[in-house]
Amino acid sequence: MLSAIGRAFRTPDLRRKLLFTLGIITIFRLGAFIPAPGVDYGNVQQCLQLGNTEGGLYQFVNLFSGGALLQVSVFALGIMPYITASIITQLLRVVIPRFQELHQEGAQGQAQLTQYTRYLTIALGLLNATTLVSLARSGALLGNCPVPIIPDDSLITIILLILTLTAGTGLIMWMGELITERGVGNGMSLLIFTAIAAGFPTSLGEILRTQGWNVFLGVLVIGLFVVMLVIFVEQSQRRVPVQYAKRMIGRRTLGGSSTYIPIKVNMAGVIPVIFASSMLYLPSLIAQFNTPTDGQTAPPEWVNWITTYLTTGDHPLYMALYFAMIVFFTYFYVAITFNPEEVSENMKKYGGFIPGIRAGRPTAEYLQYVLSRITLPGAIYLGIVALIPLIALVAINANQNFPFGGTSILIMVGVGLETVKQIDAQLQQRHYEGLLR
Repeated sequence: MLSAIGRAFRTPDLRRKLLFTLGIITIFRLGAFIPAPGVDYGNVQQCLQLGNTEGGLYQFVNLFSGGALLQVSVFALGIMPYITASIITQLLRVVIPRFQELHQEGAQGQAQLTQYTRYLTIALGLLNATTLVSLARSGALLGNCPVPIIPDDSLITIILLILTLTAGTGLIMWMGELITERGVGNGMSLLIFTAIAAGFPTSLGEILRTQGWNVFLGVLVIGLFVVMLVIFVEQSQRRVPVQYAKRMIGRRTLGGSSTYIPIKVNMAGVIPVIFASSMLYLPSLIAQFNTPTDGQTAPPEWVNWITTYLTTGDHPLYMALYFAMIVFFTYFYVAITFNPEEVSENMKKYGGFIPGIRAGRPTAEYLQYVLSRITLPGAIYLGIVALIPLIALVAINANQNFPFGGTSILIMVGVGLETVKQIDAQLQQRHYEGLLR
């Protein structure tokens, strides 16, 4: 492995790509510690030391920003506006026929969809920045901290702060696209990987400090097992064989080859976990806006119920709803992204067929049957991995950003595998032995 990494850095063009990627990642991490204009960094650190934000509503977004959100830095919004915009654009293909037509037009249509995603990212960044500044002004962002985060809340300061946070989102999006074009791997995925990986040392250090060496070593063993499980499932796929008939075009004979349709066990990736987490945060957000602020008026009964059962992840009802929603959104997202009828029509157009299955509707029905069967273990797997941080919250009193579970481990392993595969492919193109064996 070390010799393969050395060969990668000895190859001039690959070394240039790797160093460029590392440089962009360094800038991304530095931006997480630069305070936004108008923010009192000392007061922010004082509020964080009080610990009132632990397990709060914004820890999920803070995870994807690499801790920049609760630092109220220039990159506080992180990559989340782009992720949300990408998901919305993908879902709109089902609702807006024009989006589906662009998706089928190839590179030109994809470029237009990417442009729409950029515009939507800036719009969502502006909305999220306004919300973040409002929460920071009221003190709700950091658990009703007694010291002000924004001492000077004049109109000019607020506008400058909102514009800075929105510009930070645009800069992150641009840096991610630069990595994709000139670096190694998918830029947006690598930035998310970096943001999540930045929190691992802190989380493990907190476990060691509060729980001792025995629990710490136990967490490492469990973490190694979870990583192996994620790698195994993420690489698992059902290969549906496809045979192409021979065709004569002029004097050339085409077809007659055999291939397969790879249907992954986890086709939805981490999207169902993000959907389920976001949906479960909505009741807490609604309850927060309906809680009296005078400290004397009792909150409504339904607010107490939400606070008791749907706010903390250590309640069995919360875990059950979380698991059920992940299973539901897995089937929902797979149904949107994989269309058996479209695959069947494309196969029929080019003379392809599944051995033993007639072309057309029987092929679509067979693909739907295989898809529904293989999605079930994938959905259960996602639910179990996502529940690991909540179980750790009960077992060892860890926070909800427990490193070996949930979205963090899924994204890190998935992005790590894809990046290593790309480096391996580029090494093999240059007649070197790759990273993977």
